[in-house]
Order: sequence, then C-alpha cells, then structure tokens
Amino acid sequence: MAGLFDPFQVKNLSVKNRIMMSPMCQYSVWEQDGAPNDWHNVHYVSRAVGGTGLIMMEMTDVVPDGRITVYDLGIWDDRHIPAFRRIIDQVHQYGAKVGIQIAHAGRKAESPELKPEAPSAIAFSDKYRVPHALTRDEIARLVEAFRQGARRAVDAGVDTLELHGAHGYLIHQFMSPLSNRRDDEYGEPTRFGVEVIEAVKSVMPSGMPLLMRLSAIEYTDQGYQFEQLIEMARVYREHGVDMFDVSTGGNATVRVQEFPGYQAHYAATLKKALDVPVVAVGRLESFDVAASYLGRDAVDMVAIARGMLKDPYWANSAALHFEGRVQVPREYYRAFPRWFTTGEPR
Repeated sequence: MAGLFDPFQVKNLSVKNRIMMSPMCQYSVWEQDGAPNDWHNVHYVSRAVGGTGLIMMEMTDVVPDGRITVYDLGIWDDRHIPAFRRIIDQVHQYGAKVGIQIAHAGRKAESPELKPEAPSAIAFSDKYRVPHALTRDEIARLVEAFRQGARRAVDAGVDTLELHGAHGYLIHQFMSPLSNRRDDEYGEPTRFGVEVIEAVKSVMPSGMPLLMRLSAIEYTDQGYQFEQLIEMARVYREHGVDMFDVSTGGNATVRVQEFPGYQAHYAATLKKALDVPVVAVGRLESFDVAASYLGRDAVDMVAIARGMLKDPYWANSAALHFEGRVQVPREYYRAFPRWFTTGEPR
C-alpha cells in the first residue's frame, strides 16, 4: 500500500512522492500574450520548494482563440518557450518534476476578443456566445496546434504532459452529447481526442508519459454516464495515454455538492477497470483524506488544488503531520529542529 511520501514511477517519469499540484488557472497573463511571467514563476517554484512531487502547470492553450480569457497561458508560439523553460528549470532545482496541461477552451471562451469554436454550434449556456462549428479542415489545424504545443513544451524541458479532456473544454466537448451533434466522423466521441493523442505522442520522447484529465460524469442524464466514460478512456489508453487524472463535470450548468474526496472513487474505479495508473482530485486538502486513498491502494497519486493555494508548503505540512520531517532548502533549516530535515533537495 502506497503512502503520500513513497516514490512513484510511470515510464521514465520518477516522482519523489505521490503529491501532484493540480493545474489551476491563474488568469494572470497581464500582457495578454500567453507567456508566463513573474507571478507564474513564484507560484510554481514556491510549491516545488514546499515539497510537491509533481507540478502540473495550469491549462495552457494551443491557439489564441483557445483561451478562456485573454489572461490565460498559451503555448502557440516558439517565443513562449524561454518563459516556460525559466520556470521549469527552477522547479527542477528543488527536486520536483513538472508538466504542462495543454488545452483548448472551445465554446467556453469568455473574453469578447476571442472566437468560441466547438464541435457543434451549441452555446454552453445563455450567458455564453454560440460557438462556430468547426469544419474538418479547422479540426485538422487544431490537431496540428496541439502537436506543436506539445513540441514546445518538450523543448521547454517538461517531464510529462497532460491533455485537458475535462471540464467542458474542447476535447470534452467532442466526447459529450451535450455539445457534439455532428453527423460526420467527428460525431464519434473519441475521434478528436485520439487524433490529438497521436499528434502529441509523435513529438514526445518515447519514455515520457502522457496524462489525460477526464470528467468521469456530467451530472445530467443528457450527458454521458460513467460506464461510457470508462469505454472512452479505454480507447484513449489504447492510443497512448499512460495515466488518467480523474475529475468530474464542467460541460453543463449543474450545481455540484462538493465534499472531501467526492470524486476520488471515480479514479479508483477507472484504475480497477482499465488497470491503469490514476490521479485522484477533488477537495483532498485534508492530509488524512488524501492519504487514505493511497493507503487503500485505490489510486496512484493525489492532486491538490485549493489546499495548495492556501498552503504552498502543503506537501511539507503533510510530511510533518505524518512523519515529523520536512525536506526544505538549506536556507530554511533554521526554522526546524535539526532532526526534522531530511537533507537539502537540490
């Protein structure tokens, strides 16, 4: 049975513990050019200093119109690479591994400067614009944009990549009957996702694992159900996904009652059904709740979101809670009794 601080390996990615920083949009690209800035540098590097094993950088969009807002990160231009490399190199200094979640917002583009586009011309809600229905040629260009975004992320030095196939964004939109009413080949719910997977895998090193975030359910009878999601995930695994990051919802305006661990059982069930590594997410900021899913061998990693916004050192706080130790840079040794530190992580 795994513990929070047991190492984890998938393909050539070796992570020092089972804690992932969940990708969380910061909406802080003030120049509106897509490039990460000093805010992102401090935001991610501080979580690496805080002991996190895997930093998954926030939703990063492969074309300008693929953003939720004009303040989102982007990776559509080679000029973005140095800014990402700066952050990635510093995260590595503190013993953490790092990935980028690459994505396209589709019909959930909000800023008026952006053009929403989707499988079908169906608005997310009456508060959103009706999106442009993508043509086959436009879909092909977006698949290529995902490939180029993945290439740039690899050039910037990532250890892994995650495709965002959840929360009502473009890949998820193709998967769902709520947003995909096409009568061509892209009406098949996994067709677009498979093409994106194959495109990004073509530019990833063979030993680098590909993660994919999925929404297990859509919280409405008009959407897909979990049994259908399992079969879609099976297809994605067969085409190259190495690990699933399992969330819920986002493609319908449904109010969800959240509680600690409310999504984790979906990750555990997917792991058992497909014999595939999984990440659980969903109000896991309690150290004991997060550890319980690993302790039952139900999941392979836990992704911490709000908990890490509250405490950049969540991982070290958990280490003190369970093991009475921390792993901090030497500059912070004076804050802890000597026997609490496990050595300099860089």
